Amino acid sequence: MATSTLQDLLIETLRDTYNAEKQLVKALPRMAKAATSIELRTAFTNHLDVTVEQVNRLEQVFQLLGVPVRGKRCAAMEGLIEEGKELMAEDIEPQVLDAGLIASAQKVEHYEIAAYGTLRTWADMLGHTEAAEMFQTTLDEESEADETLTLLAETGVNAEANSAGADMEDGR
Repeated sequence: MATSTLQDLLIETLRDTYNAEKQLVKALPRMAKAATSIELRTAFTNHLDVTVEQVNRLEQVFQLLGVPVRGKRCAAMEGLIEEGKELMAEDIEPQVLDAGLIASAQKVEHYEIAAYGTLRTWADMLGHTEAAEMFQTTLDEESEADETLTLLAETGVNAEANSAGADMEDGR
């Protein structure tokens, strides 16, 4: 499809975002399994449920716009997920892994926040009010997930990772 209008760009970005969310649905269970913090595991599991709903919401937007539900390879999400996989493959302290998983997940959330903010703005400009509202709902959910991850990092995971690293340096 030739992208020559803002409407075309909206649809292409919608397809990219749809693929990104589908990739995330596959990645979140692996991240939850790798997490050692019960709170972090729960956050990943809960966000998986939210992400499945976001995929459904995107499918509704495709229908609203009258275009076929079809994803377009999202290289950015592939790269972010690959970074997470590399981290999980490393031989590192579990608490340090948890801190790294939060960082990886926040990179994903920030990417999604940018995508949904853009989609919402374009949909609003193009008069797709219902789609804009749906994008705003998802944007709010992604911001909430980011805040949850920040809270987990700041109230325990990062300190535990720092202590684990210090214990390793002291030979304990």
